[in-house]
Amino acid sequence: MQIKFIVLIANRGEIAVRVIRTCQELGIETVAIYSDADKEALHAQLADVCYHVGTEDAFDSYLNREAIIDAAKTTEADAVHPGYGFLSEDADFAQMVVDAGMTWIGPLPETIKLVGDKDAARTSMVPSGIPMAKDSAPLTSNGMAIKAAAEVGYPVILKPVSSASASLQLRWLRVFTTQISALLNFCLTWLRTNFILN
Repeated sequence: MQIKFIVLIANRGEIAVRVIRTCQELGIETVAIYSDADKEALHAQLADVCYHVGTEDAFDSYLNREAIIDAAKTTEADAVHPGYGFLSEDADFAQMVVDAGMTWIGPLPETIKLVGDKDAARTSMVPSGIPMAKDSAPLTSNGMAIKAAAEVGYPVILKPVSSASASLQLRWLRVFTTQISALLNFCLTWLRTNFILN
């Protein structure tokens, strides 16, 4: 007798299709979530069950933690697979899944949180002996940025110590080749988080 196991895929498009097809090969039932814009999308057609989670605005659907948890509970999902992007690097969402009694198919919430903070992640890896590029302590002023860049050596990459997602990390990542550009651009980009140089 085969045990019934249901996986909700908290994503859309190609990655959701790949997860669904893999689950089908393994005899695992799937739940696809969809927004208004994706009602007829392939991932919604392939899954055993489809669940509407919101409007075409991603913040109202694929980034809506509560709606996705509700979908998982309503469909009696045993596990949630985040795919990549969207909520895949959201430690709070991963914890919500675990707290709801389901399996999170991905890194532990505390691991996601640790890796999301570049400074803490680097510090935790030092004992491993894995070679790493030079870096700086978190920067909070232009003077610190210029001094750290001189110590690390140009070109340098300026990036947030932490952010909510990989897409935000890429948006704020900047390469600088000279002290002048480092100073000017640091002034423009230092908003609500500390930055680190590599």
